[in-house]
Amino acid sequence: MFRTLIGDKTFYKRLFSLMIPIMLQSGITNFVNMLDNIMIGKVGTAPMTGVAITNQLLFVFNLCIFGVVSGAGIFGAQFFGCGNNEGVQHTFRFKIAVGTFLTLCAIVLFWLLGTPLLSLYMQGEPTVTDTVSTMQNAKHYLSIMLIGLVPFAIVQCYSSTLRECGQPTLPLVAGVVAIAVNLLLNYILIFGKLGIPALGVKGAAIATVISRFAELVVIVAASHRNAVALPFMKGVYRSLFIPAKLFVELLIKGLPLMLNETMWAAGLAVVNQCYSVRGLDAVAACNISQTFWNIFSIAYMAVGSAASIIVGQTLGAGLLKEAKQDGYRLITFSFLLACAVSVLYAVCAEFIPLAYNTTNEIRHLATRLMQISALLMPFDALVHAAYFTVRSGGKMMITALFDCGFMWGGNVLLAFLLSYFTQIPFLWLFACIQGISIIKAVFGILLVRSGFWVRNIVSSQEGIA
Repeated sequence: MFRTLIGDKTFYKRLFSLMIPIMLQSGITNFVNMLDNIMIGKVGTAPMTGVAITNQLLFVFNLCIFGVVSGAGIFGAQFFGCGNNEGVQHTFRFKIAVGTFLTLCAIVLFWLLGTPLLSLYMQGEPTVTDTVSTMQNAKHYLSIMLIGLVPFAIVQCYSSTLRECGQPTLPLVAGVVAIAVNLLLNYILIFGKLGIPALGVKGAAIATVISRFAELVVIVAASHRNAVALPFMKGVYRSLFIPAKLFVELLIKGLPLMLNETMWAAGLAVVNQCYSVRGLDAVAACNISQTFWNIFSIAYMAVGSAASIIVGQTLGAGLLKEAKQDGYRLITFSFLLACAVSVLYAVCAEFIPLAYNTTNEIRHLATRLMQISALLMPFDALVHAAYFTVRSGGKMMITALFDCGFMWGGNVLLAFLLSYFTQIPFLWLFACIQGISIIKAVFGILLVRSGFWVRNIVSSQEGIA
């Protein structure tokens, strides 16, 4: 049993070679997002809440794109595992085409329906924060952020493909460049430095959009100049051809994942809308809590991303027994890592809200939300690692039902009932909804143990060239 759950030095060397660059990029990104959040929080509670509400909508788009690249990425990782560079090239083209189409649809949707969507988060009675000011800040932020959706989507297509092919460093470098640009411009534009007027949330949005274009330039230029390490990039745009058989397979396998990620994000947005029924103070506190949850969860999130690559490559190489064993080891490592991080998160939660220019009530509420989240973090880590392990075998429908089914049949339903039809205190409301991760973790482990997902899905695509 010990050897099943704990790997050898070679295994962990492989894990860390993928996990650390992913964790660094995610960590630096979330650290800068945290600084953005604190900077906006220094301006006031209404600007901070307006940005938080807008990001709820953008989060749905982000995960929709993530679903597209991840669905195709399952094939990309297995194609790379069996040495099929042309297969990797076709999956990359698929990501670009579908990602661009969805981005254009999202821009039109947010442009036409942005205001009514934002207003859904302003249902509760206003207390400290002013509803009109919050809405104005949210609309200003959203209108500018729409420009950055295109570079964001293209960067995700490149970054995911590079990671699937064992090249996580380039996305990290491009991310660091974007972060540096974003952080510098945030300081200048939000607070009005170097003779530039203080732009508040508009400045934060402008800085983010510019940084995304900077990231795009770096990752595209570097990818196409490095044909030796990245042979699948050579001539990738000479044609948009994708073999019909593979295209159908990508749609069949990728569409459920894209819908799952989109519906999961939409479910989370609905849950947060239910929280907003308890007032905008609850929205502000959730924003602080979520910002720092993103910081403290990067380690086990990186393990999940590495799991999809490691297990996918092993399956693509036809090593089915080894792939299942890798899954067990990755889940164990993710759980133990989250246990250690959760203790640190709970302790830091006492001090984190002090950085915000807001009320003592919001600070206290944010602290308690973070400590509840810390208690449940190991279970979330189990869910995350199990999900990515099972997904690597291409069983999209089952993983979609597992992930999205729990979100809508559990979190969303319970949030709606408790927030609209009871007067349960907000902290208990939050704890009940987040506690569903315990049940979900049990189901996740059972799915992994079943072994139904252990299969090679690219062996039938050998003749696609």
